[in-house]
Amino acid sequence: MPATPVPRRLIGAGLLAAVLASGCATTTAPPAPDAIEDVAPAFEPDAPQMIPVVRYGRYTLVELAPTTAQRDLLLQTIDVSMPEDTRATVGDGLRHVLKRSGYQLCETAHAAIELYALPLPAAHLHLGPMTLRDALVTLAGPGWELHADDRTRQVCFERPGEKPSQAAIAPEPPASETAQAFPVAGGRP
Repeated sequence: MPATPVPRRLIGAGLLAAVLASGCATTTAPPAPDAIEDVAPAFEPDAPQMIPVVRYGRYTLVELAPTTAQRDLLLQTIDVSMPEDTRATVGDGLRHVLKRSGYQLCETAHAAIELYALPLPAAHLHLGPMTLRDALVTLAGPGWELHADDRTRQVCFERPGEKPSQAAIAPEPPASETAQAFPVAGGRP
């Protein structure tokens, strides 16, 4: 008697059932009680740090903490275009980048005077977006090291291998400032 053809759907369903049944039939024995290792507990923080927040608008919560760029001013992001001047120097570019940054360029470093006098390359007429530190290093070039005095907020450049001189970093009081006596109640200074 001739074999009757089996529909392909039945063959596919049978194979699928066999695969599923065989996958469920395999089990592993649980480990013996003496084979269980002691595992260190997961790291649990001592106490969650509370970060103060304030509602700012209807759906926005803002953390009450300074940003990294507010803590370290040389990490602030800048995007500046230099004023187009035919005789712009690297010193002019450094001063322009430092405007409103909170830092000033140290003018007393004798070695850096030659850096400040160099012509500003056309490639440096637009800088950013980048950090202030990267912009200063880009303007100075690889032949100079950046030294920042966070106490006086001055930025100086030295040749690699030279120690930054304290005279170069120490601020000089502006000549225009003089001591003034303010009247005290009663008319005596």
